[in-house]
Amino acid sequence: MNVFLGVFSKIRQFASGLINNPADMAEYGSLRKRVIVIPALCILVFLVLLGWYWSQEPASFAVNAKQTPESSLVIGVTTTNTLIKVVDTILDKPGGYLANDVMPPSLWLDNLPNWEFGVLVQVRDLSKAMREAFSRSQSQSTEDSDLALAEPRFNVDHQSWAVPWPEIEYADGREYFESYKSRLVDEDNYNGQFYARGDNLRYWLGTVETRLGSLSQRLSASVGQKRINTDLSGATGASQSTRAPSELMVKTGWFEIDDVFYQARGSAWALLHFLKAIEIDFADVLARKNAITSVQQIIRELEMTQQPIRSPFIANGDGFGLIANHSLVMASYISRANAAIIDLRELLSKG
Repeated sequence: MNVFLGVFSKIRQFASGLINNPADMAEYGSLRKRVIVIPALCILVFLVLLGWYWSQEPASFAVNAKQTPESSLVIGVTTTNTLIKVVDTILDKPGGYLANDVMPPSLWLDNLPNWEFGVLVQVRDLSKAMREAFSRSQSQSTEDSDLALAEPRFNVDHQSWAVPWPEIEYADGREYFESYKSRLVDEDNYNGQFYARGDNLRYWLGTVETRLGSLSQRLSASVGQKRINTDLSGATGASQSTRAPSELMVKTGWFEIDDVFYQARGSAWALLHFLKAIEIDFADVLARKNAITSVQQIIRELEMTQQPIRSPFIANGDGFGLIANHSLVMASYISRANAAIIDLRELLSKG
């Protein structure tokens, strides 16, 4: 405060012509610089601390929390509630939705925006499965009116900072899921349905399998590897659009690997909640197939991906080098979860 008062006093003296010798002029210039630099440093420190706070990943939540005893018995309510809660999390966490922000400190952050994108991918896949499979009794059935409006909302560009605004579109999609849920629990309204069948579950798990497989490959490529091209292996008479080399060099770059890491971490966070909900809504199907423990093991593998990160940065060391490789550790958990999902889909396909 004394600094600012001193500067204001000097400004008045300078304006009044009282400062006219070189020494006073130098002192006046020094004080003026301090008035500019000190507030700028304070603002910078504030933005750094705010960015650190906004970068904290949301904690897990109980999928059956805040459900009434009556609604918890309705098939599909737990899964729908969980999807709504996941959307609420990416919209209402500290800092709100960050992926499309163009102002500091969000502009400097990339870990949590990539985490948000990983969560959003799983939301898109589940909302698509609910529209195309879970809410329809047959392939020729009419799609649910609310889900038909909800699913496209989540496919808006997640980085768009102008019209259409992702936050508004995702919030609208959430409201359509709320409307769908209200029809599920309404005993007088039979138009809202959720069909917990083995084939519906296999449909969604097939999408999850390809997502996790892609993430696993991108994470493993952090160390770089020459891979034999197996694109057409096992397919008699198969062909592809253009020729590809017999060996491919696959490597995820140093500046990209942390983005992939946090995207995988976000996908795993959302997926473990969805699987916990599926375990409840598909309990009878899983029990008949003796597959409940299989789902629980997948959840256990995904929970391991959410362990606290005790490093100030995501290291990309060699596989057996001195520096850790966080991506390979994440790939290990993702790969094991993916293998378990493949086994679960095979189990569900058997009579």
